[in-house]
Amino acid sequence: MGNAEGRAPRRAQPRGNPGSFDELHRLCKEVFPPQMEGVKLIVTKTLSSHFQVTHTVHMSTLGPSGYRFNATFVGDRQLGPTEVFPMLLGDMDSSGSLNAQALHLLGDHLRAKAVFQFDGEYRGEDCTATLTLGNPDLLGGSAPNWVTTLNVGYGGAHASYYHRANEQVQVGVELEANTRLQESTFTFGYQLTLPGANAVFRGLLDSNWSVGGVLEKKLPPLPVTLALGAFLNHCRSRFHCGFTVTVG
Repeated sequence: MGNAEGRAPRRAQPRGNPGSFDELHRLCKEVFPPQMEGVKLIVTKTLSSHFQVTHTVHMSTLGPSGYRFNATFVGDRQLGPTEVFPMLLGDMDSSGSLNAQALHLLGDHLRAKAVFQFDGEYRGEDCTATLTLGNPDLLGGSAPNWVTTLNVGYGGAHASYYHRANEQVQVGVELEANTRLQESTFTFGYQLTLPGANAVFRGLLDSNWSVGGVLEKKLPPLPVTLALGAFLNHCRSRFHCGFTVTVG
């Protein structure tokens, strides 16, 4: 049937650019609870609208304890809530290892990212330099309530799917295949937001029979967030828990 007289032909609405590939991965990653063990104190200080520093002290019974310092500088050109250019990030731990990243916008469509890594390792009179090349990103797509990504490289493949059911419930699924180790891992995670209680709960279950969860609780009007997490692997009989205090 033809269009009604005087009616313009119907066109599909443009979906728009899904955003940077790192941003697509971040949405799914944030659904999963972060690994927690021991006690961690995080203090964040905003020095200006462009500069922020973070101090992290971690005390662990399973791994090494230490201190970590992070500094972030952001520029004036903002394309989205998390996309500001140029951006400089630096991270140093108590052993002297330094990692740095620089992100810059070249023109309107080209984004450049440089990663610098310096290891605080001394071997006589020689030095060790490392160059890391990331896997090429082949596919990424999104819609208002879901994001799917695919990353393929020489070492294997990584796929993820993120879905926001509503303002309180978000879920994420990851599939990672390692061709060198000849193994694959499947992970399912979810996030429940409780606005009335100022709390967020994140849980996960993977194909290695590991289960875990982290409960975060904000304490307004204080700029303090408390987090308690626990993780259990049934097959390996491993259990660890952690507690984090974030100020700022």
